Amino acid sequence: MSRGKSFFAILAIGIGLMILLGNFLSFFTIVALLLLIFGYYKYQSGFIKKGRTLMGAGTAIIILDNLIFVVGVTLISLGVFYWKGRKVQPREGYVINQNFMSNYAWDQAPWILRNTSIWHVIGEVHADLSLALPEEKETVIYLQGVMGDIDLSIPEDYGVEIEAIVLFGKQQFGNEQKSGGLNRMVYQSPGYAGREFKVKFVISYLIGDLDVRLT
Repeated sequence: MSRGKSFFAILAIGIGLMILLGNFLSFFTIVALLLLIFGYYKYQSGFIKKGRTLMGAGTAIIILDNLIFVVGVTLISLGVFYWKGRKVQPREGYVINQNFMSNYAWDQAPWILRNTSIWHVIGEVHADLSLALPEEKETVIYLQGVMGDIDLSIPEDYGVEIEAIVLFGKQQFGNEQKSGGLNRMVYQSPGYAGREFKVKFVISYLIGDLDVRLT
């Protein structure tokens, strides 16, 4: 099926569901869902900036029109972050960052690789391990949020372990890609145990786009 036909199929299904659920959805929520669908189509078609703008507008409308629900989801996500973070991190003294919106560009210049837990409602993390300056032999990076765009670039000389789950969205590992619901990724690089430096990524998002590249 072509991309255009796929989009119109998704749109038709979405509108049909809106009609069936019309008694439960407000006009603004319907508009927001259309913006999200169209924005995601534009994003997948290569119009990254326009796609993100449309999806951002749709998200903003949903937040404003369903504020109590969004606040509840956000609080649950934050609670899970604190509860799970203590189990994920191997020792005390790790960095904790929480923001409503955040952008970590760890692919532009050398950066310090340390045990870190990050939570955001909407955020981006772009990390190139070839530019990382590790503080320890083994590091854990825990990423969690409601909506996230995560890009990881992994060189051959690193031992990397990834545990990721995205409830709705896309995951790409090299040339392999899957999208839809309840996407899970488990990966451990060859010769992991014998590597001098090891990094474990624990990633969890309700809506996300995860891209892992081996370099």
